[in-house]
Amino acid sequence: MQDHHLEEHHLEEHHLQGVLHTWDERGVHEICLNRPDAFNVLSSSVMHAMQQALERVAQDPQARVLVLGHQGRAFSAGHDLREMRATPSLAHYQALFAQCTRMMVSVQQLPVPVIAVVDGVATAAGCQLVAMCDLALASSTSKFAVSGVNLGLFCSTPSVALSRNLGRKAAFEMLVTGDFISAHQALEQGLLNAVVASEELASKVAHYVQSILAKPRHAIAIGKELFYQQLEQPLEQAYQTAEQAMAHNMMDALTQEGVQAFIDKRKPRW
Repeated sequence: MQDHHLEEHHLEEHHLQGVLHTWDERGVHEICLNRPDAFNVLSSSVMHAMQQALERVAQDPQARVLVLGHQGRAFSAGHDLREMRATPSLAHYQALFAQCTRMMVSVQQLPVPVIAVVDGVATAAGCQLVAMCDLALASSTSKFAVSGVNLGLFCSTPSVALSRNLGRKAAFEMLVTGDFISAHQALEQGLLNAVVASEELASKVAHYVQSILAKPRHAIAIGKELFYQQLEQPLEQAYQTAEQAMAHNMMDALTQEGVQAFIDKRKPRW
């Protein structure tokens, strides 16, 4: 899926194995999973390309937001099962899942918000990728599943992301049954931020992008890092971490300007 909100701006693009990476002068990056004929499976080569694209975003000091979309009817069907079956060795599987974990964690470690945009199905590691993004939007006809258990392979790594988005029982139900849930169920259970008609996805993405662009990059970078860090900490430690993040945030010149603008009842000069 190529999001139409990018078309009005000058685009740079980089073609990788199964991945198209574009960005514009505003710092809006888009990574598009681009193997629709293969349901955008996360083969080793595609994950390598994804890792390269994510690192390019991380290294761009002008980056402000990343939109993660897809071409075709599937956001991603997860791992390439044919590739996995072709090399039945423990060492191969360990390396493959370690590669996947590195890619998933890189999404969360980016200093800019990542928005997943789904207009189709997202299964197994594809569903995991949606869960790892900071925000997620989907069309009303989209569906989600962690269906490895149907093949005898419990989706253990997707369970890490899923259990950090959904309530425990809802996450375990998906993991143990392998059943699909609808976009509206995914919204109710916390996997998604919004569900709209397919033709409204681009404008909904644009709304989120514009909202993020209107904020100082530094504040969002501090906030994103703090948000995930404190989630893994006990309450008192989480507050201590948050205190330090907020104090350092207040020292930023743009934040000082934003606070002064509020006091002066005017718009901030960012």
